[in-house]
Amino acid sequence: MEDKEKKEYEEVISSYYGEDQVTALVTFKIDTKGSDDVAEKIAGFDHIEDVFLVTGDTDIIAKARFPTYAALKKFIVDEVAEIAGVKETRTFMVVTTFKERGNLVRDPEEEESEKAQTD
Repeated sequence: MEDKEKKEYEEVISSYYGEDQVTALVTFKIDTKGSDDVAEKIAGFDHIEDVFLVTGDTDIIAKARFPTYAALKKFIVDEVAEIAGVKETRTFMVVTTFKERGNLVRDPEEEESEKAQTD
């Protein structure tokens, strides 16, 4: 991605999330010799909620919540970069949560809309 495209992408994402909380799934490709150590380091960050060592085309998947998009970016660019053994990351920002930890999740705006229709 060229610098201009990166800047445009950054502006779109920042405008979408603004100062809202961001939930993200982050995948890590790592040097598998130190997989437990890398997973433990990732799990040690406050924003990380869950860490899974997995099989397939990625080695670790982590779920995280950040107070803002800027905090997510800082984590990926600054903090993850310091972890020895991490070769590559991919970040997936959650747009809508339908079910979490076994519980169905309803959108508060949708609930307000339904309540307004029944009143």
